[in-house]
Amino acid sequence: MTDQPGRPPEERLPAPVPTSAPVPAERFSAPPSAHRNDLTPERAAKIVRQSANARWVGFLAVTIVSLFVIGYYFYELGVPGGLTEPRLEAAANEQQVTAVERGYNIYQANCAQCHGANGEGGKGPTLNRQDKLFAHLNEGYLHNVMQVGGRYVCGDPNSIMPIWSNTGNPAGPLNYKQIENLIAFIRAEKGTGPYRVMDPGLFEPVIDETTGEEKTFEPWVDPNYKPEPGATPFPACWTDEFAAPAVSPGASASPSASGSAAPSGTVVTESALNIAFETKDLKAPAGAPFQIEFDNKDAGIPHNIAIKDASGSDVFTGEIFPGVAVKTYDIPALPAGSYTFVCTVHPNMTGTIAAGS
Repeated sequence: MTDQPGRPPEERLPAPVPTSAPVPAERFSAPPSAHRNDLTPERAAKIVRQSANARWVGFLAVTIVSLFVIGYYFYELGVPGGLTEPRLEAAANEQQVTAVERGYNIYQANCAQCHGANGEGGKGPTLNRQDKLFAHLNEGYLHNVMQVGGRYVCGDPNSIMPIWSNTGNPAGPLNYKQIENLIAFIRAEKGTGPYRVMDPGLFEPVIDETTGEEKTFEPWVDPNYKPEPGATPFPACWTDEFAAPAVSPGASASPSASGSAAPSGTVVTESALNIAFETKDLKAPAGAPFQIEFDNKDAGIPHNIAIKDASGSDVFTGEIFPGVAVKTYDIPALPAGSYTFVCTVHPNMTGTIAAGS
């Protein structure tokens, strides 16, 4: 109840609270000199120096970060003008070289016995011919051959070409990575090396005992090769390679090699059987052309005779032909001395010719 009779209005409730004086208290513990707002010249100079130092530190930090970014950019993409190779491209090239070198070992272990150590052919077809490598032996075709075997090439279920892929039916001995490396070797281009011969077990470079240097090999594919205008595509069935050429009526059944000398009365005989020359040492006249009658007794296997001098240079290279067949080579005059003859298809087939003895 706010109305109180008998008392003046100023004494009625609520009564005003009397004012009280504030209690003095210390609000800061620091000395008064610390609360000065003015700057002395010495303190201002110190602040300027500290600010300049901070700017230099910031400038150096920005510079270092910028140089790192620029350096990493050129490290990844390469210096303009081809001065350096981009990192990813360099890594891809290293992987390609490794794949080709591993593929070489796989080829030598599994394929060389039929296709030749250098793809020159043997029981199987030639692989290092540029007309084949240009379009016929592409990656897709080689993958299919590895998966299906020789019947993919000629439709022959009895082909001696086996299935190599472990995903084939029946499964072969090579996995997908080995097949990729093998195809990388077959499709490698000349001039992309150097490619080293690597130890199959340790994958370390093989050292030539004679020269003391690492052994190397050259790829097959010539990137500059172009087929002749109107050239017939290479036949899909490789057995056509070993088909004997037709002989026109009245033509000789044993044509001589191009560029050979005129035949003389001297005829030297040689024969091949089981991928080996049956006569290892031949004798021929010196200073006069002569003939070599070569009997290839290996059915379906191509051979020839190539003569080399002491330096290893070719003196004569005869035509390659499959057996069973006989060809007569016209050999140019040879200076007196000892010569080596080999089969171009099978370099392990060797013998010697003594001219003038």
